[in-house]
Amino acid sequence: MSGDSPGKLESLIADISAFDRAECLDRWREVFGRPPPKYLSPQFMKRVLIWEIQNRALGGVSLKTTRRLNQIASGKTLPATTKPGSHLIREWNGRTYQVEVVDGGYVMDRKTWRSLSAIARHITGARWSGPRFFGVQ
Repeated sequence: MSGDSPGKLESLIADISAFDRAECLDRWREVFGRPPPKYLSPQFMKRVLIWEIQNRALGGVSLKTTRRLNQIASGKTLPATTKPGSHLIREWNGRTYQVEVVDGGYVMDRKTWRSLSAIARHITGARWSGPRFFGVQ
């Protein structure tokens, strides 16, 4: 299906949108090779079928996205990303450190730092990955 034209994809989506329950069940078996879970509404089945044909036609989700979704599904917390204005907080040896993300660096205790790793080294006295120390990407 990856070589199909956008018009064909739009046509398939329109066809699926008009399906009744029996047609949804038939198409589900055709696409996934098994019957759908019990009690799925036709509306939900249509959405899943449309999503699946779009994935097949347009290439699906990236490996990075798949990994991220698997992390979420397994209950793992995701590392945060930093943007100017963000505040990072880390407790170390009974003291709480707060770092503000600014354009071009980080501010901690009114001092500007070029990297989180430099701050982590200052706090711990050892070489750390700053993003790992603060739990960010």
